[in-house]
Amino acid sequence: MTQAKSRVITFGELLLRFSKEDHQRLSQGRYFTSLYGGSEANVAVSLATLGDDVAYVTRLPETPVGHAGAQSLMQLGVDLRATLFGGTRIGTYYLEPAAGMRSSKVIYDRAGSAYSELRPGMIPWREVLKGARVLHVSGITTAITQNAADATFEALDIADEMGVKVSFDINYRKNLWRYGADPRETIGRMLSRCDLMFGDAIEFEWLCQRKQPPFTATDTHFEMQMDEYQEWFEQLHRQYPRCQRWLMGMRNMVASSRHLLTALLYTNVGDKETADGYRLLKGCIHDINGVVDASGVGDAFMAGMLHAIGQPGATEQWILDYALAAAALKNTIVGDFNLATDDEIQSLL
Repeated sequence: MTQAKSRVITFGELLLRFSKEDHQRLSQGRYFTSLYGGSEANVAVSLATLGDDVAYVTRLPETPVGHAGAQSLMQLGVDLRATLFGGTRIGTYYLEPAAGMRSSKVIYDRAGSAYSELRPGMIPWREVLKGARVLHVSGITTAITQNAADATFEALDIADEMGVKVSFDINYRKNLWRYGADPRETIGRMLSRCDLMFGDAIEFEWLCQRKQPPFTATDTHFEMQMDEYQEWFEQLHRQYPRCQRWLMGMRNMVASSRHLLTALLYTNVGDKETADGYRLLKGCIHDINGVVDASGVGDAFMAGMLHAIGQPGATEQWILDYALAAAALKNTIVGDFNLATDDEIQSLL
């Protein structure tokens, strides 16, 4: 399929990631390596790599570190003209990568960051969203401070007013919600105003307060419990009827370097056999033996879906398969950014 360019705006916090080399623990070694990342920035870079017209909106400190972060995205084709500069520090996180049967560990240090000081009225959203097809946000954008949450809902209000579709990633991070807001209520308000969304199975379980059917695949022949998943999505769609596409990613980590990855998409295919035209589609299971870096896989899913939706003649099954292939390839790339190209994703498909 030929690529179709369309304007996508992503909004969130850019972070500086620190980790030790060679799978060392944070308590080992003398040197940290650093990379920039952050959920919504990751989506922007993926879309730019795929040829889409994408802008990233954030607030960065007026320091060399802040400007270096902006440059890291601009050199990959992301438009940062609407990004604000102010404040004194950039949010950071420390990653201890998984190794063997040891899980990864993440420690955030975001208090007092430039982004956390955002307030409504600081970003000229009507100008930023002019000509945009989609505004992409995540649960993280409302988890940092009340002011940042208010600024996010301001963006959602104006997107509604201008007819811009809203893309949403649940991105529930329990240890970020410290300012007193109820995360389930806040994320529910965001979901009620989104048109397409992504979450992993654990986040769906948290959202629905319902135990997930187990995904325990150890090979590509695993049989999914589709009837139970169907009930999940029907429940969510009744609760949030505006959302037209629900993408769920599932991963079974057999070892740190071998993951089984798949996804489901609940979407309106115009099926006359169903009451409302919605049907649950499943992707194949990717057996990824040789995982290099599992950070940002959910963002790769989201970017893959946003890009695929913009392609002429794309079917809902193809959209799902494309997003899943993009996420699978992210596991082979170091850092938060998915630098897989359209040709590589098409080849995997």
